[in-house]
Amino acid sequence: MIRICRSSSARNRLTSFWVIPKSPAPAACSVASSLPPPLRLEEIETNARVSCFVCGLQETGFFSPSRRRRRPFYHLCSNVVVSGRQMAKSKYEYVKAFECDDRCLPNSWVVVRLDGKAFHRFSAQHGFDKPNDERALRLMNRAASAVLRDYTDVCIGYGQSDEYSFVFCRNAQLYNRRGTKIVTNVVSCFTGHYVFHWPEFFADTALIYPPTFDGRIVLYPTDDNLRDYLSWRQADCHINNLYNTTFWALVLKGGLKPVEAETRLRGTVAADKNEILFSQFGINYNDENQLYRKGTVLVRRRISIDGENEEKGPGPRPGKKKTDFQTEIVALNVDIIKADFWKSNPEILASRATAV
Repeated sequence: MIRICRSSSARNRLTSFWVIPKSPAPAACSVASSLPPPLRLEEIETNARVSCFVCGLQETGFFSPSRRRRRPFYHLCSNVVVSGRQMAKSKYEYVKAFECDDRCLPNSWVVVRLDGKAFHRFSAQHGFDKPNDERALRLMNRAASAVLRDYTDVCIGYGQSDEYSFVFCRNAQLYNRRGTKIVTNVVSCFTGHYVFHWPEFFADTALIYPPTFDGRIVLYPTDDNLRDYLSWRQADCHINNLYNTTFWALVLKGGLKPVEAETRLRGTVAADKNEILFSQFGINYNDENQLYRKGTVLVRRRISIDGENEEKGPGPRPGKKKTDFQTEIVALNVDIIKADFWKSNPEILASRATAV
């Protein structure tokens, strides 16, 4: 039988051991500095009878010189002392080994998209205007702006209806790029601000029940992939809004039942819907609010502020005027499919995280 003491450099696993003579174990606080060099697991004989240096617990270590057959001796004594302080370990800590490594690939755009869960029911219960409720869309933008303020690595956001997408810089190291940490924190932040700012936009309507949002994380390796993703979301906004505008015009102004309106629009294309809106209701779809037709783009802008810089001293001293800058989050309702937006905003694709 040999007595062993866990090396202070072993951390969570017993990868090296101090070999102690068979004499009675000294107190835990009296570990000598002249201990012999640690032995690797491969150097400990198979089925060696080992005991804990501190608590004396005896175990049979099934150690083999072959790395493929090695079975480490996992004994985490609650009394283990390293450098004079007690370690917060327990025998249950091995369960951490079941956690998966979900870090996002490096040098790729990280996109978090959240979507309202059962928002058809939520909007009906809270009396949203049809086909679009400007208050609800402004509230979504308000919550999304809070996400951009809290997470400076987000370089652009895009939202429409009950969904929002947040794009993180290529080199963002938020939460060590762990996907689950990123998506859960973003969705939690957005949902919290949505509920918190609800009274600002729906002063006369109390929340009947809290809204919920689901989230997903997607990686895009190239700038073109990212632009195509945002183009896809804006094209989806146009398709859905054109349908909803025509559908609710038939229901609210045309007197059709929802089932009849759905049947009327089945198989129609964009030109047919535009014709229905203009010929039957005098609505030119191109004159509709761009908030509804194009969605909202959130970007950062450096705003110049003219002010006076006062020198430090016992009293106020007028100094020279200078131009200060502050970063603000700006909401735009513009076309992001065409190249004009990206040419006028080259800093988005060239953006880098503030800390790597």
